[in-house]
Amino acid sequence: KATSFGKGGKKIVLMDYGAKMGIVREMNRRGVEVVVMPWNASAEEILSFSPEGIMVSNGPGDPAMLLKQSEELKKLFHLPMFGICLGNQLLAQAAGAKCYKLKFGHRGGNHPVLDLRKNQVHITTQNHGYAVDEKGLGKEWQVTHRNLTDSTVEGIMHRELPIFAVQY
Repeated sequence: KATSFGKGGKKIVLMDYGAKMGIVREMNRRGVEVVVMPWNASAEEILSFSPEGIMVSNGPGDPAMLLKQSEELKKLFHLPMFGICLGNQLLAQAAGAKCYKLKFGHRGGNHPVLDLRKNQVHITTQNHGYAVDEKGLGKEWQVTHRNLTDSTVEGIMHRELPIFAVQY
């Protein structure tokens, strides 16, 4: 069941794979109406709310367990999309990549991540055990962020469509 929060000029659907309410509050604070959809919502159910964009939330677990959800997200690639953490992995899967389990995972603060577009380092907080294998990304996708400790993918974006995601 979908739940709507706030009123605003723009309407965003937040795909809830374990989203924090702080995400909803921050978007509401910026004048955005947020429709929170359950993790297993179909593309058709999402489109029934006529969103102007989709946010794919963070959450726990193995992204390979959510391949069906990645396929549903792929049907929405005509809309602006942003993914965070698990959302990054699900969008990467929708783009054709696979994810793999990290030997130790990335936990806690002080993880240096390089923004490859700006050549700028961000010190990030992370809590994930899986990473994107960039070999499966098609040429229409680019890696935008890289972990400076182990060179894993920390962000991706579509070269033409307004779709991007970060791992942290």
